[in-house]
Amino acid sequence: MQSAVRGLQERTARALPPEHVEDAGGWWLRHAPSCAWWIGTVLPHGDAGPGELARRVAAAEEFYAGRGAVARFQISPGACPEGLDAFLAERGYLRQSPVSLQVAPTARVLERARAGSLRVRLADRPTRAWFESWHAVNGGDSRSEWDLLGRVERPAAYATAMIGGDVVAVGRAVADTGWVGVFGMATLPEARGRGAARTVLAALARWADAHRAEHMYLQVERDNLAAIRLYERMGFGEICGYHYRIPDPAARA
Repeated sequence: MQSAVRGLQERTARALPPEHVEDAGGWWLRHAPSCAWWIGTVLPHGDAGPGELARRVAAAEEFYAGRGAVARFQISPGACPEGLDAFLAERGYLRQSPVSLQVAPTARVLERARAGSLRVRLADRPTRAWFESWHAVNGGDSRSEWDLLGRVERPAAYATAMIGGDVVAVGRAVADTGWVGVFGMATLPEARGRGAARTVLAALARWADAHRAEHMYLQVERDNLAAIRLYERMGFGEICGYHYRIPDPAARA
């Protein structure tokens, strides 16, 4: 389980590449100014004994302070050094943003995919229409997020669901060593409840199958109940939960 979770999260880090990443003994120190904050978090996958945690955390804090940022840590039970979560809590880091890491056999997703009435286009690069639809739902700094997509080196697919000539839902997939990760799922408000997200996910599963990826994975925030229900219906199940540790803003005030 530990190696599987680490592998999936490292695939995720390659699918969401920051501007800069430094491998500090297995801890990936990622810096992504202006992108969504979780893209620039520490991925602490290298082992560290009890006496070494303080040194490693301090080194990560120094890395981010030198870039005008604060250190945030992605904490996955079983995939991080034992005691790290408790150490960060004692240091004043707050627990934030619980997430579910989910997986499914590609064949199962295909079995549960229904033929929909929406037209879907697939491209190997983000189109302007794809990006504008994603950005309309998710927001953020458009230049930085567009640049992030340009840094993806693995094979990728960008799915766009259409009603007439209008884009109503999008998603993207990235293939990496036998797995396909699903990212950027977004449905415009006026199209919700019409099967648009299911149509996009089915198209990405077909792409995964064509690229001989037997398994798929994704992350979903635990409070996004509508998305969790969709992924359950499509055959996904949780392999683990994880969360983040962030500095207490009140301690820095």
